[in-house]
Amino acid sequence: MAKKQAAGAVDIRHYDIVLAPHITEKSTMLSEHNAVVFKVAGTASKPEIKAAVEALFGVTVTGVNTIVTKGKTKKWKGKPYTRSDSKKAIVTLAEGQSIDITEGVKA
Repeated sequence: MAKKQAAGAVDIRHYDIVLAPHITEKSTMLSEHNAVVFKVAGTASKPEIKAAVEALFGVTVTGVNTIVTKGKTKKWKGKPYTRSDSKKAIVTLAEGQSIDITEGVKA
C-alpha cells in the first residue's frame, strides 16, 4: 500500500494539475482581490487544484472557482477543425498572501 503524503508535500501529480498562470488584463485586476488565475488540467477537481496550489506555492487557499471553455470550431484551408477545450481556475488566497507568478514554483 502507498503511504499517504503529508499535508503540503509536493507530489508529482501537482505539476500535472496546475499547468500555467493565465495572464490577462482581467486576471491582473483580480490580483487586487487576492485571486490568481491558472490554466489547469481538464480532469482536475477543485480539491485537487487547492491542494496543488497550496503545495507548490506554499500559500493558504480559501476558494477555487473553475471555468471550462469549449473549443471553437474553425476552418483552415477550407476544412473544419475544433480547438481544444481549456479549463481555468480562479484561486482565492487568504488575506495578506500573494503569489508572484513571474517567480515560478518553489523547489
